[in-house]
Amino acid sequence: MDTKTTAARAENAFKVYGSGDTEVRALDGINITFAAGEYTAIMGPSGSGKSTLMHCMAGLDTLTDGEAYIGDQALSTLSERKLTLLRRDNIGFIFQTFNLIPTLSAGENITLPLTLAGREPDQEWINEVITTVGLADRIDHRPNELSGGQQQRVAVSRALATRPSIIFADEPTGNLDSVTGNEILSFMRKAVDDYGQTIVMVTHDPSAASYADRVVFLVDGRIVDELTDPTPDTVIDRMKTLGG
Repeated sequence: MDTKTTAARAENAFKVYGSGDTEVRALDGINITFAAGEYTAIMGPSGSGKSTLMHCMAGLDTLTDGEAYIGDQALSTLSERKLTLLRRDNIGFIFQTFNLIPTLSAGENITLPLTLAGREPDQEWINEVITTVGLADRIDHRPNELSGGQQQRVAVSRALATRPSIIFADEPTGNLDSVTGNEILSFMRKAVDDYGQTIVMVTHDPSAASYADRVVFLVDGRIVDELTDPTPDTVIDRMKTLGG
């Protein structure tokens, strides 16, 4: 595909907390596009608006002004019910804290979004994901019987299970050791390269960011720089210039 379709975008996005002297602009007029089949890392100092941007893009929070789109669907035009359905069917989430249901097996956690939607899992696809992340022999185990890395693999698999238009990942390797974290990042990279998945990841780690196709840098709620084909060194160099 030469012309990439747009998985998500923000137009003139503002998120303002408080007013007057206490006003904080978490997002200050952001314009950004996430192409389908692309892996984007979002970086910046603490409080720069990284997670706010992702939560607003994913429909977990609302913008004060401007618009967020998933595909060509403007989120602000949707009722709460339609927004819930859009999130369920088109968006995957990977959180730092795994967010697994302790009473369900790994396999049940992976297919949970489909179960809630009343949809039959595409078992061939689910099996491929489970095999790729190396969970085939742990599929009947509950979260407390799995290591942190295995739990995060379950969380990544769950996000992929519905084949969403876009996956948002908030510090997905933040609670993992570097070896396990790199395995998760490699799998996310594979999901983009082999399955055409679209991933947007918030991270503070230059090594994690180097797995992405591009890195977007935020400072004080604004996009101040962008880097394509990043390496850990080029990310570190760029962050130094931002004071991050």
